[in-house]
Amino acid sequence: MKIWQVDFYRRPLKNQQGEVWWELVICDLTRSFTYEVQCRQSEANVTWIVSQLQEAAGNAKHLPDIIQVFRPQSFNLIQLAGQQLNIKVEATRHTYALKELLQDKAEYYSTNGDNYNPLALDKPPPTPLPENLLGEQWRFATLPAGDLVEAFAERPIPVLEMPEFLLPINLGLASTVAVPGVIIYGGRQSLRLARWLEEAKPVSLHFIIGEPAGLVLEAGLVDRWVVATFEDQEVVKSAQTYEQRKQQSKGLHFLLVQPDDSGVTYSGFWLLKAEEL
Repeated sequence: MKIWQVDFYRRPLKNQQGEVWWELVICDLTRSFTYEVQCRQSEANVTWIVSQLQEAAGNAKHLPDIIQVFRPQSFNLIQLAGQQLNIKVEATRHTYALKELLQDKAEYYSTNGDNYNPLALDKPPPTPLPENLLGEQWRFATLPAGDLVEAFAERPIPVLEMPEFLLPINLGLASTVAVPGVIIYGGRQSLRLARWLEEAKPVSLHFIIGEPAGLVLEAGLVDRWVVATFEDQEVVKSAQTYEQRKQQSKGLHFLLVQPDDSGVTYSGFWLLKAEEL
């Protein structure tokens, strides 16, 4: 399967007439193939993107099966171009090769001594989960890295997200490393919560210090959701331990949704890892 990672956005560059330049940047997962081209803002449309994707395909021999996009402002235009070319367009934060390429170009973008971050995205403040999806209880938990796949991969779980690149063996984790996570007991809303999370596309789950403190779920491209808030100091200590364990597990953690603590039925399981910029 051929995958391209694509960004299309305005840059802090102008031509002699003062027009803002937009840039299309394409690479494959290993950056063995890259394609970069700029256009005036007046040309920045779906038709232009389609023509450039076709041009890039001529250089890369054929069009990709999937295009991955991390920037919300790019997604709709690239999705429309993908539809015309029969290419699936996927919104994901995990565009590591593309983000590395853009970072390498950051100095070129930074004109007049101004620092420009080509990966910067505007993120909304965290939003509470819908009340009708709130679980009955939740807790922190750990599982040995060596048990994660065996414990969940073969179980009949309605929503199961264990990407290959996040498997402990592919992150180089020893089987004895404790991988931290959060378990939500959803009761009667358990499956509904799991299905909602499936649509939201969880990325990572963080402890946020504050009054109250809380757990914030990073999801989708820029979404943030408040999963829980708490003031109890024992819970705060557990949350701090949770974050420490994430450092020891190279950022790998998990989210598990189940109806109750019987361990008989699971509704959803996600392997998570914060994006590395």
